[in-house]
Amino acid sequence: MFAGTIGVRRLLKMFEKYNIKTTWFIPGHSLETFPEECRMIADAGHEIGLHGYSHENPVAMTLEQQTAIMDKCYKLITEFQGKPPRGIVAPWWEASQEGTELFLKYGLEYDHSLSHHDCQCYWLRTGDKWVPIDYSKHPDHWMKPLTHGPMTGLVEIPASWYLDDLPPMMFIKKAPNSHGWVNPRDVEELWLDQFNFFNREYDEFVYPVTVHPDVCGHPHGLLMLERIIEYINKHEGVEWVTMEQICDNFKSKSVAPQGALMPAEPGAILKDPNLQLRKQE
Repeated sequence: MFAGTIGVRRLLKMFEKYNIKTTWFIPGHSLETFPEECRMIADAGHEIGLHGYSHENPVAMTLEQQTAIMDKCYKLITEFQGKPPRGIVAPWWEASQEGTELFLKYGLEYDHSLSHHDCQCYWLRTGDKWVPIDYSKHPDHWMKPLTHGPMTGLVEIPASWYLDDLPPMMFIKKAPNSHGWVNPRDVEELWLDQFNFFNREYDEFVYPVTVHPDVCGHPHGLLMLERIIEYINKHEGVEWVTMEQICDNFKSKSVAPQGALMPAEPGAILKDPNLQLRKQE
């Protein structure tokens, strides 16, 4: 309850203070449970993207289950904000084999769940295959290289566990990798090391920080974010943007590879559930 009420409001107040527009990936359950706070997010000019319904793990579900959740949440957000969502974060950053094609059918333009890079966008490749290690068989059976799958016209805005507040700063009962008592100044140093490296090595880069209202909605998290924002703002050429702006910038400079499976038109699946995807010519 804290995240959906107090945490959200505190983060919104901080973003307003620094005139920052952000992207909120909101689970359907949160959208229906905290409509007032979600309306505040939209009214403040922030982007809203998909993030499952109850933060369920896509890898643990059938395609039928994934489709039902996508359909409900896509319609929820479209109705809530008057336009279809443009992007998604898979809950737990767990991308299923079927997930990418599902994203394309629903006309999504970008994903923010994978980590093939840490500061550069790229066209997402899907369906990579490899042979898992099986100690019951001769090594020749599984000593095989990874086989690349087909390219898509879905922009991947990289995700990074090392720029996420939750693993080090949120205590979760019965979760062995949960912490919650990490000094935020240690996290701050880790995050700023990444910013400084990217800023030194790249002419253009994305800095994909992930924060949660149930983590950085607490005082120590908010004060950490304020210090980070104020440090970054001292650097020339830095701009705080939404994920959809990052997506648009990437697409303005890069064309999807020939033969890539392209996203459907936004909202088209609501009119034609049996639509067929096209390939980039």
